[in-house]
Amino acid sequence: MALNSINPTKTEAWRTLENHYKDTQQFNLRKLFQENNQRQKQLTIQFDDFKVDFSKNLISQETIGNLLSLADAVDLKEAIEKYFSGDMINVTEKRSVLHTALRSNSEDPILVDGKDIKPQIKTTLRKIKTFSGKVISGKWRGYSDKQITDIVNIGIGGSDFGPRMVIESLKYYKNKLKTHFISNIDGDHVYEVLKNINPETTIFVIVSKTFTTQETITNANTIRDWFLNSATVFDIAKHFVAVSTNTKAVINFGIDKKNIFPIWDWVGGRFSLWSAVGITVSLALGFDKFKELLDGAEKMDIHYRTAPFEENIPVVLSLLSIWYNNFLNCESEAIFSYTHYLKYLPEYLQQAFMESNGKEVDRNGEKVDYQTGTIVWGSVGTNMQHSFMQLLHQGTKIIPSDFIGFEKPLHGDEEHHKKLMANFYGQIEALAFGKTIEEAHLDLKMAGHIDAMARLLPYKVFSGNKPSTSLIIKKLTPKNLGMLISMYEHKVFTQGVLWNIYSFDQYGVELGKELAKKMLIN
Repeated sequence: MALNSINPTKTEAWRTLENHYKDTQQFNLRKLFQENNQRQKQLTIQFDDFKVDFSKNLISQETIGNLLSLADAVDLKEAIEKYFSGDMINVTEKRSVLHTALRSNSEDPILVDGKDIKPQIKTTLRKIKTFSGKVISGKWRGYSDKQITDIVNIGIGGSDFGPRMVIESLKYYKNKLKTHFISNIDGDHVYEVLKNINPETTIFVIVSKTFTTQETITNANTIRDWFLNSATVFDIAKHFVAVSTNTKAVINFGIDKKNIFPIWDWVGGRFSLWSAVGITVSLALGFDKFKELLDGAEKMDIHYRTAPFEENIPVVLSLLSIWYNNFLNCESEAIFSYTHYLKYLPEYLQQAFMESNGKEVDRNGEKVDYQTGTIVWGSVGTNMQHSFMQLLHQGTKIIPSDFIGFEKPLHGDEEHHKKLMANFYGQIEALAFGKTIEEAHLDLKMAGHIDAMARLLPYKVFSGNKPSTSLIIKKLTPKNLGMLISMYEHKVFTQGVLWNIYSFDQYGVELGKELAKKMLIN
């Protein structure tokens, strides 16, 4: 069954929120905290290794209640069940959306076209485990009988963003294999990678569901030609593997049938790292760490599916996003991670959110007259404090932000970590509470700037009242990264339900490709 089509702006809950917004325009975070010394405790959700504090948002308990009413009004609970159960919720492409099934340890069957998909998922995981084990252990050797030292992932979009982000995020846990990524059709990108690898000791993982993606196949052909300068066509079987549904095209390319890993229609590209698309992750980290990543994602899946909405992290984050986007007219939201390991996370989430929910047509096929997808961007702390944070602190825009921090550093340097997290909390406090004219006056006086007081005072004031949500995680582990990615995936889905749009197609990426092909022909 498809998702129900309910225009959110026609619901009573939406009208209540519009009226409520008029009453909340004077919300002041300083005042809200002064009036309620339990605010932080009341507006914090603790789940497993995650602590989400959303107390520094421009909301009250009444705001939350009204947003929860909106979730009920659009049948969110029913939509979540359809999402997990294999219903054909990707209506435009006539597909189920079941990346959650890829990390499920439950024995309960999930049916697609009347067949349980769990057995084929398990078979593929066993194949990934076996292949990864052979390569990592050195049993799998190249055409000159040398051990494999390098892995090159060839894909684009989710086939590149997902594995690249995960491997960089979990670099601390990497094994001896070096990983490289080729995505752009720019030949300079390809040759910069090729000059750093040896064809005798490299495995190439080609990821393309249809095996027709222009960028991926062009790059794969270039790499095969380069490889054949020193090897023979019979050696391709030892150095090339593919993740694809197009078995015929893969075999025609020269890849051994045994080296083909499946991917299914019910796995969307930007949610595919949990499938065989994650084979590069398994090679770089080992299968056990890849499985921990899957298990962490499942833990968040269960939380999302079962927790009451008021205690449900992805639901609360989604409702906050709707509040800012549709009632406070905030066009973007930022994600700041206070660990350098997560430097690719904002780029990964840009695709997840903007390709999924950048839609102007609702589930009835009608053009919407309200704002949908937000602009998602971000960076890592503390680098970004010396970059664009000036605009967030003293600019004219409100940009709600997620701050992601960790209790423990991976390398154990507590002195560095103490300073890092001091900046984490300092930025959040500064955004929320700012600096009053009285505080700025006192600072200038204490600094001895009496003569320049009148001139400098306006520039030293921070209005504050800039919203943020903090997420503190105990430690960056494969399990916790899986939970984090899954959390944002479910935020994407929830937003789509609330906006009454289809989140799992991406026709908007096709027109430019079509025109590029015409230009090549002409």
